[in-house]
Amino acid sequence: MSFSEMLRAVRTAPLSIVIPAAWAQGRASFGGLVAALAYEAMASVAEAGRPVRSLAITFVGPIEVEVPVSFEAEVLREGKSVSQVFCRAVQNGQVVLLAQGSFGVARESSVQMEGLPPPAFKAIEDCQELPYIRKIMPAFTQNIAMRWAVGHMPFSASREREMGGWMRFRGDDVGDEPMEISHLLALIDAWPPANLPHLKSPAPSSSLTWTVEFVQPLPSMPANGWCQYLATIEHARDGYGHIAAQTWSADGQLLAIGRQTVTIFG
Repeated sequence: MSFSEMLRAVRTAPLSIVIPAAWAQGRASFGGLVAALAYEAMASVAEAGRPVRSLAITFVGPIEVEVPVSFEAEVLREGKSVSQVFCRAVQNGQVVLLAQGSFGVARESSVQMEGLPPPAFKAIEDCQELPYIRKIMPAFTQNIAMRWAVGHMPFSASREREMGGWMRFRGDDVGDEPMEISHLLALIDAWPPANLPHLKSPAPSSSLTWTVEFVQPLPSMPANGWCQYLATIEHARDGYGHIAAQTWSADGQLLAIGRQTVTIFG
């Protein structure tokens, strides 16, 4: 099932979603897809015309592939300009994800500041792409391409704070549809935590919490187009990493700002 088909499924039947093995991340489901599904469930109950401004996601536990999961969204409050929406994902009777979203209309303000400029990355064709190798790489990486422009690959004993590059959906997984928030969530979370390159050998790691803020309105761009991503380790110790990240369109427009708390066992 393609990414677009998964989005259509959660829009029509959010209480009975089955994530296929092609979207696995180890033994669990790919977190970026899960976040996208939770967002779609929340957007369906928020007041129309209010774009999402911020999402705060807690990954409570792994979500199994090929097992039904329910995305239960509810409106906590509808204000004059902002809707606060909550979502829980439940699988096998257990809560596996919690998410809270703030959806808000634009309003007049004298405060204006352009987004942070993008980094000066190498050209896409000059960047090394993370290859998909069956049974070695996470299954979901067959659907998303990542090309390194800054930093090093995971488990390379790097000591750099920054990691990032270019990213896009592979093949025809999203067709020629426009880029939406759900696509961005999957692309952003496809990148490994920026502290994994510091390891010398593979070790388990996962996102504990993830906050993403979106620059609205989202510019018109294709869902299968290239985007830029840059993550910076702000602190790492005692098996936890604190990472800030930004995402830009290929033409340099800031799209999203994120923060991540990562657990690492190595």
